[in-house]
Amino acid sequence: MRYANQLPAQIEAAIVGAKREKPHWGARKIRERLLRKLPHEIKVPACSTIHAILDRHQLVTRPKFRRNKAKGTPLSAGSTPNDLWCTDYKGEFQLGNKQYCYPLTVTDHASRYLLLCEAMESNKEETAFTAFERLFRERGLPIAIRSDNGVPFASPNGLFNLSKMSVW
Repeated sequence: MRYANQLPAQIEAAIVGAKREKPHWGARKIRERLLRKLPHEIKVPACSTIHAILDRHQLVTRPKFRRNKAKGTPLSAGSTPNDLWCTDYKGEFQLGNKQYCYPLTVTDHASRYLLLCEAMESNKEETAFTAFERLFRERGLPIAIRSDNGVPFASPNGLFNLSKMSVW
C-alpha cells in the first residue's frame, strides 16, 4: 500500500544512508547533499521532512540537559502596613468616547488596603510617576514596591525614577 504524500523508499534510504555515513550532519546539510547529488527532476523533501525521517529511524539525538529556568529573588514579606506596596495596571478598556482607559492600582500588601485606583489616559511613565508622587505625599514612602515588571515599571527609567524618590 502506498500513501499519497509518502516519500519514495529510495529517497528515504538515501536520507538514512547519508546520516549513517555522516552522523554529525543534520537535516539541512543532508538536504543540501541530496540537492547536489540527485537529478533535478527528483523533488528533494523539506528539512522538516528529513528531520522527521531521521527521528523515525532514531537517528536524532535529544539534548541531555535541560535549560536552567530563571530564578527570581525571594519576595518581600511586607508584614506591617506601608512596608510593601503592590502596583499594577489592570488591563485596558475602551470608553464610550472611543478613548482607552488604563486603571492603575496600588495596594498595601499587609492590610490589603487600596491606596490608589486611578483611571489613566495611557500607561506612560510620566502619568504613572505623577500619580506615585501624589500618593507618596499623601501616604508617605513604602520600604518597597512590588510590580509585575510591565510597562512602565520595567522601562529603562522606571526604577531610576522610583529610586530618585528613595523607594527601593
